[in-house]
Amino acid sequence: MAAKKVEPPTLAEVKKWPATVNVPRAALALGCSRSQLYELIKRGQAPVRTLSFGTRHVVITASLVAVLEAA
Repeated sequence: MAAKKVEPPTLAEVKKWPATVNVPRAALALGCSRSQLYELIKRGQAPVRTLSFGTRHVVITASLVAVLEAA
């Protein structure tokens, strides 16, 4: 059985998200893998603003929207 392909959200959908989202959800919106986004966060090179709580990271949705609107 083939894995179900998850479609990225539209910009309108992302704008309705809560103030912060988890890294996998943000990665889907950005069109990259969650491991890629985690690596960018680790290196301080993420294209979006994040908050870190120990080893847990969340992405600020307004920053994600700004990146998507600029694309």
